[in-house]
Amino acid sequence: MSFSSRTDPLSISQLNLEAQGLLEGSFPLIWLQGELSNFSRPASGHWYFSLKDARAQINGAMFRNRNRLLDFQPQNGQQVLVRAKVTLYVPRGNFQIVVEHMEPAGEGALKARFDALKAQLQAEGLFAQERKQGLPDWPRQIGVITSPSGAAIRDILQVLKRRCPSIPVVIYPAAVQGADAPAQLTQALNTAVARNECDVLIIGRGGGSLEDLWAFNDETLTRAVAACPIPIVSAVGHEVDTGLTDFAADLRAPTPSAAAELVSPDLSAVSQRFNALQRRLKWVMAQQLRTPGDRLRHLRQRLRSPRHSLEQSSQRLDELHARLQRQMQHRLDLLGSRLKPSQQRLARLSPQRVLAERQQRLDSLNKRFPAPLLRQLQQEQVRLGGLGKRLDTASPLRTLARGYSITFKGEEAVRSAAQLQPGDTITTRLTDGEFSARIEYVQGSDTGSAHD
Repeated sequence: MSFSSRTDPLSISQLNLEAQGLLEGSFPLIWLQGELSNFSRPASGHWYFSLKDARAQINGAMFRNRNRLLDFQPQNGQQVLVRAKVTLYVPRGNFQIVVEHMEPAGEGALKARFDALKAQLQAEGLFAQERKQGLPDWPRQIGVITSPSGAAIRDILQVLKRRCPSIPVVIYPAAVQGADAPAQLTQALNTAVARNECDVLIIGRGGGSLEDLWAFNDETLTRAVAACPIPIVSAVGHEVDTGLTDFAADLRAPTPSAAAELVSPDLSAVSQRFNALQRRLKWVMAQQLRTPGDRLRHLRQRLRSPRHSLEQSSQRLDELHARLQRQMQHRLDLLGSRLKPSQQRLARLSPQRVLAERQQRLDSLNKRFPAPLLRQLQQEQVRLGGLGKRLDTASPLRTLARGYSITFKGEEAVRSAAQLQPGDTITTRLTDGEFSARIEYVQGSDTGSAHD
């Protein structure tokens, strides 16, 4: 900073600018607490006010881009906590602050303490879901930890009387506001645990400011709620209010009335449910009784007479017998058709037929030849007769008559085992008929080995 001389004086603007730079460079962002006064909201959206304490005041401004972020509306006379920079309003040379953030002074400090303690207890696992207990469906006795003269106890008792008047209620009295409230609430909770006479507990109070509800943010009380072996419901203030006991309890209720509904069964709903179940049971029993009768009738319809089954089986047996006969006749016809060509071939090769043909030829020659030739022919006949006897002796038919047979493979007579292979079909001629067979194996006399 340079000082001016008499021949080179500073203008007022220059002085104020120098002073502004000096102030802003000397003070970083600071926190101030004071009471609002002369608060105004012009059409521009900026806020202008004075912040004062018992012995001094300072002008302040909070521009629209910052005040629009607040969640409350400041009022004259309200204690606030602000974060601001120190500056100078150059046009008028006014010493002032420009506020970056503002919050109610009392609640702001409490809120900071609330957030810090909540983070600490949460890090210790006091709010973990696995620590939570379930509420009993039908408690034998309900305990309430609250002020005996507050609106909360009246709301709770009214709801319990309407929903389930037969369940007794035990009240553990304690202050719910003020310096002594945390200790009394903790002592009442310890008493309820020591007596162990209730199946579920409610701890809470009606609505109020953060200061009014602060007893339910006490660390000792919050730890006692988290360690309570009896299922406990926390109902602090209205639905928008939240205390640390809400996080530590087994269940949070938005209001004391809601807590009473959560811990108590609704007798009217239970009665309706019971009636519905009773009707359902009657219907199921009727169905169960009706079902065996229906099943018995169904089985009777499906059950057939043994006589009917026997008749069906007998008819099936006749069908199978007829089918077997047809198959056998078809097989015999097939075998007969295979034997007929062999019989015809054998008939053509029969010695009797050959002798008859030659005798016929001889008779024809006898009629044609003269006497010398006839005698010669007779001699030939005698010789032929001898040959015939010899031929008859060597005839296959005579051999067949002695118990032998002739086997054919197709039209060829089988003279050697080497002509046969497994799977061949052969026809065997006997003296009084023939039959067919399929070769399973062949064994030769020369090698003594078998063909599979």
